[in-house]
Amino acid sequence: MILILDIVPNIDSHFIKKLLSFINYYSLNKHKIIFLRLKMINILFAGDLVPTPSNYKLFIEQNIEDLLGEKLYNIWYKSDYRFFNLEAPIFDFLSPISKCGPNLSIPKDVGIGLYALSPTAVCLANNHILDHGAKGLRSTIKQLSAFNISTFGAGENILIAKNPYIIKNNIYGISMGIYACAEHEFSIAGVNKPGANPFDPLETFDHIHEMKKILDFIIVLYHGGH
Repeated sequence: MILILDIVPNIDSHFIKKLLSFINYYSLNKHKIIFLRLKMINILFAGDLVPTPSNYKLFIEQNIEDLLGEKLYNIWYKSDYRFFNLEAPIFDFLSPISKCGPNLSIPKDVGIGLYALSPTAVCLANNHILDHGAKGLRSTIKQLSAFNISTFGAGENILIAKNPYIIKNNIYGISMGIYACAEHEFSIAGVNKPGANPFDPLETFDHIHEMKKILDFIIVLYHGGH
């Protein structure tokens, strides 16, 4: 076997172990020639995203280049994986819950622009995703699902809300989990209550520890600062 490698520096030791396992597997075929180029995986996380009346038109027209600007537009679409935190439900029939602060929402015709952003998945673990109750959350998940956009960090109950978004199908065979949780305010899920995955110092670290047993890398998104 001839193995040709072009490896970026500072690669994690666990990744090297995976690589050596890969090499050992293919070395069974002594005449196999492998050209393997390893590069960094680009993962981009955007902060809180809420369309506003000032840019509704750009979202409806899916004019993402003008929305982001040329520089950010190029950075966004060149990344291998793209995530953002959607801090408002996609919901037309407003039914604001009683809370402190504004009740945010995104009209459905504006929400189509989120599809044009081509996110890998959308995080819903924040303090506004339940601003219009369970119906608003369900509408959001339904609208994004219609465009084949996965969501994580919120759901019908806490068991669903705590599930991470998992990336397994990259060319290096490395698994990654994106775990999202939010500070306790007005949006938190319960055993029989829809909402966002809460940060709980007694349980959150256990969730992360258990994920680490089955995944190579864990990225934690914490929404807080109240």
